[in-house]
Amino acid sequence: MVTVRNGNSGAAVKALQVQLNKYNAGLAVDGAFGSGTESKVKAFQQSKGLNPVDGIVGPATWEALLSGSGSGSGGGSGTLTHAQAAAKFSAAGIGWTSSGGCSDRNSRTCTSFDGLRTSSANGAVSLKQAVGGCTVTITGGTETGHSAGTYSHANGYKLDFQHVACLTNYITGTFPRTGERAGDGAPLYTAPSGNIYADEGNHWDVTFMN
Repeated sequence: MVTVRNGNSGAAVKALQVQLNKYNAGLAVDGAFGSGTESKVKAFQQSKGLNPVDGIVGPATWEALLSGSGSGSGGGSGTLTHAQAAAKFSAAGIGWTSSGGCSDRNSRTCTSFDGLRTSSANGAVSLKQAVGGCTVTITGGTETGHSAGTYSHANGYKLDFQHVACLTNYITGTFPRTGERAGDGAPLYTAPSGNIYADEGNHWDVTFMN
């Protein structure tokens, strides 16, 4: 792979921008490596635990972009460690909290991101971008204690978000109500992407399907 950096232009930079946009970078695919592309590269490198975070796209960064996993990703292609997901969320302005103030996946009082699907993390970042200045706080991740199932917290498909008015207004005002969840009657709202938002009263239970 051709190493590219700020100031470069051409087909390799276009290919880079296409790959970054798969992670919701929102870049114009113009083949010009400017400060905007550099900042997205640095955010990607940080989210994947790559070192150094220098904005230069060499072999390791290309590999992470093309494979969906980076150095020390843990859990295989398409999933993140807690540290990687936390870095991604911090960069996007997303907060998180737990009743136990911990991140141990094996404790139900913790909020852990170990094993979170990369696409779920990207979905959370997209949600934050959509609501702008609204405070977005994650209250539940992949830790034990949630309901089992294929599209579950444990399998990295779900995140819980703190129930705040601006987030609720965005979800209910943007996506159609599609019924109630069997079992607990939680109102369901479904996005065109297939993501499902369940209103559990004190938090939003969000299933990221893509």
